[in-house]
Amino acid sequence: MSTILIIILILILVGALPNWGYSRGWGYGPGGIVGVLLIIVIVLALTGRL
Repeated sequence: MSTILIIILILILVGALPNWGYSRGWGYGPGGIVGVLLIIVIVLALTGRL
């Protein structure tokens, strides 16, 4: 379960980066938020709480 969640968050992070045409005007906010969520999920998965 946690592996699937981590993969989904990585894909969302790549899609939210402002390199793509549709997300160029978003800035770094969405990528930063998803990055923080990814770090939290990884830490929870490594500690066994997820």
